[in-house]
Amino acid sequence: MENIYTFLEPARAYLGEVIAYLPRLALALLMVVVGWFVAKAVRFAVERGLRAINFNVLTSRSGMDEFLQQGGTRSDITSVFGFLTFCLVVLASLIVAFNTLGLAYATDLLGRLMLFVPKLMFALLILTLGAYFARFVDQAVLSHCRESGVRDAEFLAKLAQYAVMTFVVLIALDLTNIGGDLVRETFLIILTGIVLAIALAFGLGGREWAASMLEHWWPRAKKDGEL
Repeated sequence: MENIYTFLEPARAYLGEVIAYLPRLALALLMVVVGWFVAKAVRFAVERGLRAINFNVLTSRSGMDEFLQQGGTRSDITSVFGFLTFCLVVLASLIVAFNTLGLAYATDLLGRLMLFVPKLMFALLILTLGAYFARFVDQAVLSHCRESGVRDAEFLAKLAQYAVMTFVVLIALDLTNIGGDLVRETFLIILTGIVLAIALAFGLGGREWAASMLEHWWPRAKKDGEL
């Protein structure tokens, strides 16, 4: 009989711990469910608010919506912002729930992920505004070159647009800490290589080509008697 009690005592202690743990588990599940509904409400409010201020018009004119659609999705940037806010609220509710259960490792991991979401949202905003500004620069350079009679105006306009977008993407990557110093150093190496290649081309026999290209883009006014 004593052997039976000895065998049942650990099971009884374990069952007592489970029963004591159930209220905390129920409270954690309740927090997750409430957080889920709050997240859906916040997502709806954010998307409606952004569309009310015509943010979707800005994203459409910047080309970001078209970029997403080319990737095979029907969502636009406004919907992406709504989804990110949804994830932010859900992560907050999960952190509270896991903290209630005493799961410190999961809470720390979700906390880091939650801190990354606002950075991602801000980087996406920078990309949207930068893409809109890049298109504005494209149209401004194109209009100025055409009015000035510069040839290859489309090429120069696209070159200016891509240059602006390159720096915008680097800023966005720096905000999210994706790639870190590796991305910046790689970009600087590539940019330095391009500059050196152009300089060597001009110095090793490319001067005539450069002069012809400059004459092609900005032809000089011919003097009297000059053919």
